Amino acid sequence: MTQARTLAPSLFFCHNHFIAMTADSDILKAAQILRSGGLVVFPTETVYGLGANALDPSAIRKIYALKGRPTTSPLIVHVASIEQARALAADWPLEAERLARKYWPGPLTLVVPKKSIIPDDATAGLPTVGLRMPRHPVALALLREVGFPIAAPSANRFTQLSPTTAQHVREAFGDETPFLLDGGPCEVGLESTVIAVTPDGLEVLRPGMAFVEDAQEDKPDAATMQQLEDAHRSPGQHKKHYSPRTRVLLVSRGHLPRKGRGAYLWLAYNARAAFKQRMPQNADDYAAQLYATLHELDRQSFDWIAVELPPDTPEWAPIRDRLTRAAYE
Repeated sequence: MTQARTLAPSLFFCHNHFIAMTADSDILKAAQILRSGGLVVFPTETVYGLGANALDPSAIRKIYALKGRPTTSPLIVHVASIEQARALAADWPLEAERLARKYWPGPLTLVVPKKSIIPDDATAGLPTVGLRMPRHPVALALLREVGFPIAAPSANRFTQLSPTTAQHVREAFGDETPFLLDGGPCEVGLESTVIAVTPDGLEVLRPGMAFVEDAQEDKPDAATMQQLEDAHRSPGQHKKHYSPRTRVLLVSRGHLPRKGRGAYLWLAYNARAAFKQRMPQNADDYAAQLYATLHELDRQSFDWIAVELPPDTPEWAPIRDRLTRAAYE
């Protein structure tokens, strides 16, 4: 087992923020582990990912085993360039090219038909694959060094809170933490938008902080819902997901439970609670702060975490999606 380690960062300037960037020697070490069939944790602009060689079925199975993730939930495959994505796709529609050129590198995953070089283990047996070019310099450096695509879900136990710092990863996996590249706090803070590029148009399979015009929300009928029991078209489609260990309650107008000691996250309403924190009024800032806040509250042994639902408007849809799944019982 490869032990996690704290890396000595140098500063890297990206998107108007200084972020920690690992040394070249650490990128080389991570690449060596991936080439040998091992797992590596690396940062992206969304959340930290638990990565393996996307072309190696046995390495992919290690991801599912460590996370406790059901094999019905496909993995996102990370690429270093649009050209690499094209080489993995059995069909690369003009819309996929347009979206990749507009949003990559960035928090958008495109679901397209896959070539057989992508193992079924990575796609839950589906004929499609989710491809993404991340925007984090550490992730891109690693992808360019290894020369092959990296399959990577969030670096956490299945259904639990996604990690937005290296410490969140260590808390999730403990002594089982794989080799870890520490790239500092994640800039976006929520998982990527997932868009299926189909002959009938664009479908949003998972909302995220990348907004695509003309994409329609996927609302599966009863027959499709039955199929989802066998294999999901996208990660993040389980009813219970993104959850802290502490019970999450969605409230309105400050109406909190009368029993227990709890924490309260609020936007527009205030109420009495053992702990309360006003969340950012801007959706981007809220998303960047949400998981880190829930991780911190989860350490404090509250009986519940009550969250005032943000507005039901398009820019808040990804946040409402994560909160609804976190609170599902």
